[in-house]
Amino acid sequence: MERRTAADIRTDDIRIVTNQAPPLVGHNVVTADLALVEAVTRHGSAEVVEDLAPLGAEAGTAEAREHGILANEHHPELTPYDRYGNRIDEVAFHPSWHWLMERAVGHGLAAAPWETDAPHAHVRRAAGFMAWSHTEPGHGCPISMTYAAVPALRADDAIAKEWTPLLASTTYDPGLRTPSTKRGALAGMGMTEKQGGSDVRANVTVARPTSTDGEYTLHGHKWFTSAPMNDMFLVLAQAPDGVTCFVVPRVLPDGTRNQLDVVRLKDKLGNRSNASSELEFRGTVAQRLGDEGRGVRTIIEMVAATRLDCVLGSTSLMRRALNEASWHAAHRSAFGSLLADKPLMQNVLADLAVETEAATALAMRLAAAVDRAHDPHEAALRRIALPLAKFYVCKRTPFMVAEALECLGGNGYVEESVMPLLYREAPLNSVWEGSGNVNALDVLRALSREPEALAAWITEVGLARGADARLDRAVDETLALLGDEATLEVSARRLAGRMAACLQGSLLVRFAPAEVADVYCASRLGGSEGTFGALQGGDLAAIVARATPTLP
Repeated sequence: MERRTAADIRTDDIRIVTNQAPPLVGHNVVTADLALVEAVTRHGSAEVVEDLAPLGAEAGTAEAREHGILANEHHPELTPYDRYGNRIDEVAFHPSWHWLMERAVGHGLAAAPWETDAPHAHVRRAAGFMAWSHTEPGHGCPISMTYAAVPALRADDAIAKEWTPLLASTTYDPGLRTPSTKRGALAGMGMTEKQGGSDVRANVTVARPTSTDGEYTLHGHKWFTSAPMNDMFLVLAQAPDGVTCFVVPRVLPDGTRNQLDVVRLKDKLGNRSNASSELEFRGTVAQRLGDEGRGVRTIIEMVAATRLDCVLGSTSLMRRALNEASWHAAHRSAFGSLLADKPLMQNVLADLAVETEAATALAMRLAAAVDRAHDPHEAALRRIALPLAKFYVCKRTPFMVAEALECLGGNGYVEESVMPLLYREAPLNSVWEGSGNVNALDVLRALSREPEALAAWITEVGLARGADARLDRAVDETLALLGDEATLEVSARRLAGRMAACLQGSLLVRFAPAEVADVYCASRLGGSEGTFGALQGGDLAAIVARATPTLP
């Protein structure tokens, strides 16, 4: 065969692209995720999956992917004053942000579940939130806070009746206007301050009662308040009888803007599409929500709901990263065959798939507990499993996304692949609504103060008792950790991680394909997990095939 020289190669030859994976578009983000479909069917029904199919189809379009990229490239911009010098404190978003928000609200992912009698409303919403977050995770923040505000608002019937219908609306109606003139509203939250962080009892923002019953003015500073263009915020401040929760409307009933100064927008690692801000209160009008001195107890319902969304959001990041990695490996050849057929790549992808399926199973189990909150076991399980899942799933996400990025090699390190966006986003949920330490300590708090919480965990993991010896042994060893009270706090992370892993293992043993449960118990419950891709045994090809997206 005659050897070709550089001179023989025509210019157009080098423009022919080969051995590159096509863009992952045109798949249904809901129905192509078998672990999600099975969990929704298990805790809801096949009809719920069918209802979510249009959302899944839209989330998988090239248009949705493009809007997600644009919303992150064009960051929100703060305008403190108008051209005449009037203080307006408005934040402008790119049209792609509004495109994403309109569909998220329209699909009922904000507070809609609280205003329906549908039996599986929170399961449906949780699955939809996970699926739609594939488009772009940042806009999920105001959606999540709007969802989470409603249970806290129930501390005051009058306030709840005023705001809940607007928050539960499926109409996206942005802009600062009198709430009574809007077709829908969004909520935010402001707890942390410069000197306190997670220690909200150290807050110094002051609430001063006015002559109107239940009305106060706020004076102080909030270090983190996301989505400052939302219509109302739940905030904590020091009232005469202690830390108290307040509702702060952005626009007052008479149409004037509440005195709420947006000092600056935070320059963050990720979550770039979302406007996180610092606020100053200078006589800001607020309504008391709940009793004075009971602010933490009042707002904790909002915190619990946002923690659920942290788990859902992290699981969504895992799944999107896994989709991109497995899709790439299914279409990219190296050393004579597809990457997906290489034994070591199969090991890595299978490990990532098992991690994602375990997170999905636990996240949807928590959503089901919200739907069945009237059941004492479900309420107790939600109490203990939320901080467990928030700690463990959110901690595992950066590790998992980094490995998925590496599956694409250099292609995964460039912005166009979307993997850097996912990687920057991956640590967020572990920080938001309490860091890892805060959640691990919350587990200890639940165990010491609420014996029904431990009983619920034991009951739940016990449903798989006898099905896998490794799981049984891990549960027994985890319970033994509770015996040494002197070392409980210093070992809180270890305990929380083992409890979460056992809970995931129980769910997989009961409901997942045998090859998934077997690999999970062998790798997660038999000792230290180590790096991804160190599995020993198991039908790895079947696990990868189950997790790889398919086009219709």
